[in-house]
Amino acid sequence: MTIAQKIVKAMSIFGGVQIITILCTIIRTKLIAVWIGPIGVGLFGIYNSVIEMVSAATTLSIRNSSVRDIASSDNYSIRNRIIATVRNWSWIVGILGAVVMMVAAPILSRFTFNDDNHTWGFVALSLVMILMAYAKGEEAVLQGTAKLAKLAKGTAIGAIMGVIASAPLFYFWREKSIIPTLIIFAAISALLMWWYSRKGEKSSIVKITLTETINRGKGFLKLGIYMTITSFISLLFAYLFIVYLNHTSDTTIVGYFNAGNNLVNKYVGLIFTAMAMEYYPRLAQAERSNNRMRIFVTQQINITILTLVPVIICFIIFSRIIVNILYSDQFYTIIPFITFAIIGTIFRAASWCIAFVILAKGNGKIYLVSETLSAVIGFALNIVFYNKWGIDGLGYAFTIWYIIYTIIVYIIYRHNFKLKLHISSIIYTATAFIIASTVAIAFSNKYYITTAIISIISTIMSAYIMLKITRNRQRSV
Repeated sequence: MTIAQKIVKAMSIFGGVQIITILCTIIRTKLIAVWIGPIGVGLFGIYNSVIEMVSAATTLSIRNSSVRDIASSDNYSIRNRIIATVRNWSWIVGILGAVVMMVAAPILSRFTFNDDNHTWGFVALSLVMILMAYAKGEEAVLQGTAKLAKLAKGTAIGAIMGVIASAPLFYFWREKSIIPTLIIFAAISALLMWWYSRKGEKSSIVKITLTETINRGKGFLKLGIYMTITSFISLLFAYLFIVYLNHTSDTTIVGYFNAGNNLVNKYVGLIFTAMAMEYYPRLAQAERSNNRMRIFVTQQINITILTLVPVIICFIIFSRIIVNILYSDQFYTIIPFITFAIIGTIFRAASWCIAFVILAKGNGKIYLVSETLSAVIGFALNIVFYNKWGIDGLGYAFTIWYIIYTIIVYIIYRHNFKLKLHISSIIYTATAFIIASTVAIAFSNKYYITTAIISIISTIMSAYIMLKITRNRQRSV
């Protein structure tokens, strides 16, 4: 199987998993809304937010940072010891998260609910912290060892079983079911990841000392800390812009922005999430060879862009229907915003493929600097363009932001790592940008025939080139 075929296969597998996960989330939320009501939806959201916050602060991004160490090791014995290290650290950060949750439980109850009645609820959620950390460690092992089919099965089955197991609890226990279902869902996820990760590998399981756990874990812990800080900074600037919108406009505008942002980032971002599962460990394996990395980056950019073109075209043409299905006709205001923001995903894709080189090389400092600079630029552009063109301007800001970010990461790619982009990647990215911009402008101005002709030709060409790339045997890498 060629590299291109592996990319497409991974994208199809994990794209399907992401869709199943979202559908299960929608069904679970619907059940809570019908059987428990707004208070149930509110409690579920609050507890999940606290879990995610404590998890982000205590797991140190081991789930993502350790994949590099596992994948880049080509020695079977050393890899097994790294895997043992990751598993030990998963327990350590899981217990740390549980302790933090228990200690902070009274504070969280008072701060969130203005009473002490929910203290024991937060204490019970400490079990979720341990189970989640363990599951994430096993996910890292599966991804790092390229057992993507098992990871996909575990994730999909976990999402489905979580809904099945929680449905009767929602119906019979109502409001009291929220915390038990969160624990059950975490337990199901941990059990499935244990099963798929350990199945058939008893001979490869090794035990290591605490000293070795600390020493071997220094590399991915250091990178994980940088990733954690980076994530916090990005979330901080996103939060600051929402606060700015709320103060200068009103909560309705914030709602429009969040809705549009979710459509462009969360749903289209499923493609990036799916591809990262195969791309990141493959890139980490090649981190000692600049030639292989250059080939992998080129292939990833080209295939991602070819995949995005028809998606972007459909998104622009059917934006009104998409908004109506996922939200309501009250949100038609965001259509110009998402129409021009979706164009920026072309540069987001290109920059995403390049930026993964920084993580594959394990350079946390450069990653922190580049992502912080990106967050500041995005924040500034949003303010300037919103003041000039309102909610529509945020679409232009998004696209310009990712054009600038692509330039930033390419400079790092070229200057710090001595790598070059193949001319084909530049041509594909530029062509896709022209096509998407033309379709957006034509459709916005109601030139429907022009839109149809460009869309059909572009989609056929993308499919043809993709088919040609995946069928041709790639040169040895």
